[in-house]
Amino acid sequence: MLASERMKTALPGVVIKPLRRRAADRVRGFTLLELVIVLAIVALGAFVVLPNFSGMTARTFTAQVREANVLLNYARRTAVVTGQPATAAFLTDSGNDSSAREASEGLRRGIDEVWSGPGIEIAYRDSAGQQVNVESRTESRVENRVEIIFYPEGGSTGGELTLSQGDRSAVITIDPFSGKVRTEFAND
Repeated sequence: MLASERMKTALPGVVIKPLRRRAADRVRGFTLLELVIVLAIVALGAFVVLPNFSGMTARTFTAQVREANVLLNYARRTAVVTGQPATAAFLTDSGNDSSAREASEGLRRGIDEVWSGPGIEIAYRDSAGQQVNVESRTESRVENRVEIIFYPEGGSTGGELTLSQGDRSAVITIDPFSGKVRTEFAND
């Protein structure tokens, strides 16, 4: 005879309930300790992830400026190697992505390199020191662009491109005689 059967027979009239409850009888929910542990894990994750998001726009802007610098140097080398003038065009979207895309597709005919930085404002000062209007109107649309031409002898149209986004800005200087490209970040 089993021990449980002996207990039932040893005490007549006494009902013995098993110690374990059925799953349906349990109260459902989370304990306070479980909630505190989950909140602590979420807080630790936030401390790790949030600093990465705050610096993302600065890294994106720096990458765009470097891309513009590389494009200018590539156009310069292309002009010298091929013996033909090479043009680098810079587009600004002015808050309108579709116009920048349309202008980019239209500019690709006859222009060697095209740069477009979404959300980045462009200002241009030519080699004579005069501020040039970046926005030019054609019959069919408004094109926000700057074109820099590099010549086979090494020279260029020159000037200064100022790229800015929020509180960050960078100045790309193109020497009109040698075609050398130099970049300076204003906030560094």
